[in-house]
Amino acid sequence: MTTNLKTLEPSGILDGVTTNELKLQVSELLHQDIDIFLLDMQQVTFMNSTGIGAMVTMLKLVRAKDKQIYLCGLTEQVRMIFELTKMDRVFKTFVDQQEFESKILAA
Repeated sequence: MTTNLKTLEPSGILDGVTTNELKLQVSELLHQDIDIFLLDMQQVTFMNSTGIGAMVTMLKLVRAKDKQIYLCGLTEQVRMIFELTKMDRVFKTFVDQQEFESKILAA
């Protein structure tokens, strides 16, 4: 069975506007034959509470379609926000795309 992966690479500040764009992109991709979404967050410099809320919404949308979403490349600032809000317990995160590939795709 082939796994269809889509990697998205948001950048800059994830606030209301940018996360709504990202959420819309994920929603549109859910209608395609995508099984796994990987959000490579290495270019994200900041995320506010609206961004976190949108991430949770994306997670729910993806799971409702029996798909999977993972994160990698969290910057130190974003990782701290995820830890403070306990989002690191909700999202499966990886150091980088290579770790994701070795632990998820190669499994």
